[in-house]
Amino acid sequence: MNQTATTMQAGQTRPARTAPRRSWLSDVPDLLTRIVAGLIAAAAVSYVVGFTLWTVVISFTDSTLLPEYSFVGFKHYWALLRSRIWQVAYFNLTIYGLGFILGATGLGLLLAILIDQKIRAENLLRTIYLYPMALSFVVTGTVWAWLLNPTIGVEHFVRSLGWEQFNFGWLVDRDMAIYCVVIAAIWQASGFAMALFLAGLRSLDGDLYKAAAIDGAGPSRMYLRIMVPAIWPIVVSVLVILLQTAIKTYDLVRALTAGGPGIATTLPTNVVYDYMFQRGLMGAGSAAAVMLLLSLLIVLLPYAILQRMRGGKGGGLG
Repeated sequence: MNQTATTMQAGQTRPARTAPRRSWLSDVPDLLTRIVAGLIAAAAVSYVVGFTLWTVVISFTDSTLLPEYSFVGFKHYWALLRSRIWQVAYFNLTIYGLGFILGATGLGLLLAILIDQKIRAENLLRTIYLYPMALSFVVTGTVWAWLLNPTIGVEHFVRSLGWEQFNFGWLVDRDMAIYCVVIAAIWQASGFAMALFLAGLRSLDGDLYKAAAIDGAGPSRMYLRIMVPAIWPIVVSVLVILLQTAIKTYDLVRALTAGGPGIATTLPTNVVYDYMFQRGLMGAGSAAAVMLLLSLLIVLLPYAILQRMRGGKGGGLG
């Protein structure tokens, strides 16, 4: 120690400790990962944006089976707005959307509240309610088409029990067939809504329940005035997801009613398919697809802006 101290006092410097040199080969896996991820993201964006822009361009042409690029303006848009099938399709979408969203949300919330009572066989009931989510809309539509068919379904079964006057022919009734689509869609999606609502209720602080009980709030008041407002962001998310599902619904109608009787249950997506792949009118079908996309954006953009504003506000507070 004395020798070391003497050496430092003499002005000699200790050699600096150098970090081990990193080989450039160690950066290769990370670089390859970034390149592959960038290529995948670029391909996905170009695929979505590119084909969307191409569809918009085609909607302003008279393309049939093959694209051609002579500009015809808003001809197809005006024709669609004046066409009977497009007006019926959007009227049906209004009925179907309201019935489906309100029905699935209300039934899902009710099921979540009932299961939240910590009843026996909770896991079994959750599985049963979620089971329809494992099915596609095609399977759901086919099953409900059998059930609601007057010759082989519920009506036939009840009449076979002796109630000969029983009548349940909604599926073949022009005025009631759209409600068959609503019922089948609610059956399919209410389990999804239930799962989200139940997760939200279970995430609430237990002290909230205790405080409501001390204040003398009954079960209905506690859930409607306290619990549901506390999980309001989840409620909004469920509404938005169901709404965009309603706008995009195609296969359920195709399997359940094929758009009939006549065009009584036709939705805008069925019109797009009809123009594009059955009549071979690519220009008119593209115009219908663009109008459907605009309907979807009208729904999703306010929600996205609201979420962004909330995120910015939360970041500022944080």
